[in-house]
Amino acid sequence: MVFKKLLGALGVGGPSVDTVLEPGPALPGGLVTGEVRLRGGGSDVTVDRISLLLVARVEMEGQDEEHEGTVVLEQFTVGGGFRLAEEAEHTVPFTVTLPWETPITELHGQHLGPVLGIRTELEVAGARDKGDLDALAVGPLPAQEAILEAFGQLGYAFRSADLELGHIRGTGQQLPCYQEIEILPPAGHAHAVNEIEVTFIATPGGLEIVIEADKRAGLFSDGHDTVHRFTASHHAVPHADWNAQVDAWLKEVIAGHDARATPHSGVEHHGDQHRSGPGTGAVVAGVAAGVAVGVVGGMVAAEVVDEIGDAFEDEEDDEDAGGDDEG
Repeated sequence: MVFKKLLGALGVGGPSVDTVLEPGPALPGGLVTGEVRLRGGGSDVTVDRISLLLVARVEMEGQDEEHEGTVVLEQFTVGGGFRLAEEAEHTVPFTVTLPWETPITELHGQHLGPVLGIRTELEVAGARDKGDLDALAVGPLPAQEAILEAFGQLGYAFRSADLELGHIRGTGQQLPCYQEIEILPPAGHAHAVNEIEVTFIATPGGLEIVIEADKRAGLFSDGHDTVHRFTASHHAVPHADWNAQVDAWLKEVIAGHDARATPHSGVEHHGDQHRSGPGTGAVVAGVAAGVAVGVVGGMVAAEVVDEIGDAFEDEEDDEDAGGDDEG
């Protein structure tokens, strides 16, 4: 991204900032490396702090309808406490660690839908302004990729992915939002379930996998959701038969069993859980639900309608129209 002059809280003639991220997708719990490039404005200033904010577009449920908003997932201080001379250039390299629960934005280079970014904020003489906003690509952890591939191999098709504001009760969720990956069942299960929603909650030791089945209504019964939670170790990735494991999970979820299963193969079932906060929402910016354009390891990817950069520009415009940043 080209240098962006800070004309808001820092005033006309203030410094410019350009944050450059190392190319390639990051991983949940992994490192993001880059540098913040500063250029002095019309006078000398003291840069008190340089912050990087990991931001995400999320679905939020209002009283009447759902709408999108921006949530800060993590904040990092990467520099500050130096004098930036008039028209001078200064570079601050950085390496930050993403939260383990950071949502996945792509699989094998195919955009899944969620919109993440790194926003740069400068604090000068007590005034703070955002100076740069860069899209961030995040790929799946090996265990997440193995599970998604298994869904595809079992005939399930990717529909959409979005971020929901709220918490899933009974889990170790730390972030203020969670990712729902919506998957359509194959013909053999279509009579029993409308769709499957999968949420990964990653930790250093493994994954919590929350699977929710939206079950079809029968002739004498109403449709309802069944939610189950499973766990898997990162170390199990090379050794597990993921097709068999995911198939067993799905059979249990679709059947709606409430009894606790005996742990096996590093995987535990912890009974039904329920999500708090908003439920399934519209697709987050960039993806049209149900429009299939390709197959990635047996999993059908959704068409990207808008560029991620456009979504972030809209987000910036909305905030600029809303007034100054929060103190």
